[in-house]
Amino acid sequence: ILFVAVSAISFSTAQARDLSYSIARGGRLYDNWYKVIGGQKPDETHPLWPASNTKKAGATTNRCKSCHGWDLRGADGAYGKGSSYYTGIKGLTAMKGKPNEEVIAILKGPEHGYDGKMDEQDFVDLANFVTKGQVDLSLVIDYQTKMAKGDPVKGESYYNGICAGCHGLDGKKIKDMEDPVGELARDNPWEIFQKIQNGQPKEEMTALRVLPLEVTADILAYIQKMPD
Repeated sequence: ILFVAVSAISFSTAQARDLSYSIARGGRLYDNWYKVIGGQKPDETHPLWPASNTKKAGATTNRCKSCHGWDLRGADGAYGKGSSYYTGIKGLTAMKGKPNEEVIAILKGPEHGYDGKMDEQDFVDLANFVTKGQVDLSLVIDYQTKMAKGDPVKGESYYNGICAGCHGLDGKKIKDMEDPVGELARDNPWEIFQKIQNGQPKEEMTALRVLPLEVTADILAYIQKMPD
């Protein structure tokens, strides 16, 4: 009986781990799918990108986050009017809890046109992120001030133990980053939240999605206090 119980627990844990991995990988695909799969970088502006937005063109318009936002709220979120990424396109919050098949069908449909550009596991992971991995970022970030609602004191311990090995104690260790992480976190906290949760495409960065949401909020709050 004990063996059966332990086996059941182990199997259940494995299932949860697989789903967590799939969601985190889906988050990286949402960020930059062609970089994650090592595919060819699109040259053309995506057909759904509105002509009214002339600030962005080419490959970046083919990234899911560019239309639907890091917070998945589209025109109603951080990529609303005034943003260089404003498209007027709606977010994906209504897809939370929907069957994966609905998301995959849209991605493969003629308007999005991703059929044949990713394999089936990529579509499953991306759909898992959209249907099962969404977080209401208003619980983590104040949309008016852009400041995280976490505890920076706790965040310092988490950051030093998990992140500093790669990013450095001051967030400036990775030399090819466009800006130090502190500056990035203050400018676009929604993006940094997703990176902490899911990792950076094509980089060996730990995804913290399996930890309590408060850990990510605390780390983000601490990073925002780092120097430029």
